[in-house]
Amino acid sequence: MRLPRALIPGLLALILSACGGKLAPDPRFEPTESVLEVVAVLRRHVPDDTYRFPPAVDFAGRNVYRASLVRLENLERVHADALRSGYMDEVIAFAKGRALERLRAFELAAEAFRRAALRKGTLEMEALRSAALCDALAEAARIGFDPVRPPDREAGADELGGPANAEEALDAFEQRVALLEAIAEDVEDAHYGYVVQEEIERADMARARWFEAMRLLSPEGNVRALAERQRLVVRQRESRNANSHMLALADLYADVAVEYVESNPPQGLLFDPPAFEEMVDAASRLYEAVANQDGAPEKLAAQQRLEAFLAFTLQVDRDRFTR
Repeated sequence: MRLPRALIPGLLALILSACGGKLAPDPRFEPTESVLEVVAVLRRHVPDDTYRFPPAVDFAGRNVYRASLVRLENLERVHADALRSGYMDEVIAFAKGRALERLRAFELAAEAFRRAALRKGTLEMEALRSAALCDALAEAARIGFDPVRPPDREAGADELGGPANAEEALDAFEQRVALLEAIAEDVEDAHYGYVVQEEIERADMARARWFEAMRLLSPEGNVRALAERQRLVVRQRESRNANSHMLALADLYADVAVEYVESNPPQGLLFDPPAFEEMVDAASRLYEAVANQDGAPEKLAAQQRLEAFLAFTLQVDRDRFTR
């Protein structure tokens, strides 16, 4: 039997008064009381393939590695007296290292592993091995520079942390990938294999961004930037970020098309319709490829960018395109 709506507020008030005026707390949001609870979650998700699939999330929708790190830190603070003897220091430090390495904080992870190895217990050898791997990953991550800021040719590479020309840029990125591939050979069957794959992908992304940032400084800059973006799409086609890479390539084609129209007005004799249409077709195909993937987070962005780009092409010449 359905209750009248007028009775619902009264029943809620009666329930609250019976419970002392407070609702029972949700046990999912209560503070962690056991280190083993956090360790069990990390043990379950550390082997996850985060290169092909997004990282796992907890019940609140947070990154499971970040959430586990926060829970460990909160546990140390809340239960400081119980942990004062240090009997769980090795386990906590090792668990922090596992969480930090999955968050790309390799230097902090190495420090945590070395703290875990100080206890000379069962985790010592694995902690030292993990610390060495994190040191190597941190060294690889330091190779390079910020590709968003074009380097000053007169200042040189050392002052800006980046190369002064394309050859030096390629050398830096190839050195970084070579170091990562050497690490991958030693960790073929471990979860570090996925970590290394992600780092190689980030190196390829940084390489593509550098050439995209420098493309206006040379006559062949657009061709090279497009080639680097295509290289990224091909090399990382198995990545969970594959759609984002395709979307970035489509955006670059669209930017080149807009810049071409700005430099060569359609009303002028220098405007080359086949060249412009080639760029339009390439960008449209990429946008459509992402927009047609149901369930992909990038689907909506691809649809909106495709509509905006096609509207731009119609402004150039409504009779030339039939889309």
